[in-house]
Amino acid sequence: MKILILGDIFSTPGVEILKSKLNEIIKNNKIDFVIANGENAAENGLGISKDIANALFQSGIDVITSGNHIWDNKEAVDYISKEPRLLRPQNLPAGSPGNGYGIYISKCKKFKIAVINLMGNVFMKKSEDVFNEAKNMQEKIKLKKDVDFLIVDFHAETTSEKQAMGHFYDGKATALVGTHTHVPTADARVLENGTGYQTDLGMCGNYNSVIGMDKNNSLMKFLKNKEAGKNFPARGEATISGLIIEGNSTTGLSKKVEQFFFGGILKQ
Repeated sequence: MKILILGDIFSTPGVEILKSKLNEIIKNNKIDFVIANGENAAENGLGISKDIANALFQSGIDVITSGNHIWDNKEAVDYISKEPRLLRPQNLPAGSPGNGYGIYISKCKKFKIAVINLMGNVFMKKSEDVFNEAKNMQEKIKLKKDVDFLIVDFHAETTSEKQAMGHFYDGKATALVGTHTHVPTADARVLENGTGYQTDLGMCGNYNSVIGMDKNNSLMKFLKNKEAGKNFPARGEATISGLIIEGNSTTGLSKKVEQFFFGGILKQ
């Protein structure tokens, strides 16, 4: 069982490369299931629309996760209630539209896969205690009892919070990956008790930028140049960035993880 998990899809460059290349990647790497964080997929890099989400599903993505920008495009508020493949963080306040987790079927129709979306508490928008919610979800969905595989997207700012959550889920999830910073970390590995892990997957976007935004305008803002405008996405060739998990169908844990890059300026 091979699962591809992609980092934050950033603006039009990220969306377009996935629309044109993801099916080829799925075929060449024999991928059974694809998860991607889509909260920055809108043209301005903030939120996601119905049309963009549908295009991403058609490209081969099975589940779209999100984070603190999920409501930046107001269209998502209504759409997420009707589309179970689009998730928002599970620990958003009670009564938030949509769902923070779902159970899905792999492309080969053989496996049940749970996907849980959580959001950090440190330096992020206000949400419920994420470790309490993670504990609740561990009781609610158990690996190899309720599902064959279980993936957690932890959308968080700090490396320490992400690493702590990785250890908290070790042995209880197939993989826990971090998203949000748009910078891929070099610590992809299988933890002691069998959970695949990476602190941050990076982004599917143009890395000749400042976390996806135009680098020249960003520099002007940091230099306090009064001519700097509002941040806007960088254009140009994107890199697909993520992690391939090879899952053990007997235990539901990870046998192997491999950092994945395609296109653009980052190399496999």
